Amino acid sequence: MELPAVNLKCASSSVPRNHPHVILLGHWLLTTWGCIVFSGSYAWANFTILALGVWAVAQRDSIDAISMFLGGLLATIFLDIVHISIFYPRVSLTDTGRFGVGMAILSLLLKPLSCCFVYHMYRERGGFLGSSQDRSAYQTIDSAEAPADPFAVPEGRSQDARGY
Repeated sequence: MELPAVNLKCASSSVPRNHPHVILLGHWLLTTWGCIVFSGSYAWANFTILALGVWAVAQRDSIDAISMFLGGLLATIFLDIVHISIFYPRVSLTDTGRFGVGMAILSLLLKPLSCCFVYHMYRERGGFLGSSQDRSAYQTIDSAEAPADPFAVPEGRSQDARGY
């Protein structure tokens, strides 16, 4: 009986570039802890974007999924700044409250780095003019092949010849 081969490359690599689930897990934890203090729109915005991230992980070849995740991360940077600045509790923060605020701020500070990694994944999937995508399976419009339409009129015959 032979032991299965184990790939240890993930453990030794420099993290999230090819592993969006690491980004998702980190932001999920920080958002969950940030919801100790900030709830409502903060939670809705961040968990919705994390759901888009799950979609991007599930659809590994989808440019739409990764671009929506990237756009959502960029939007939540702005939304988090607004939300934290408006709803920051100014009176009597407990230790738990300070922890929650700290985690929300840490999540906000890590989002630009996450955007860089997600942008790299977007480019790998063929974003911006599909530079890295294989388009060989597609037929161009100006192809010289015969049309596949069985009702197409052959050259030299008019529509009247078919009885129309």
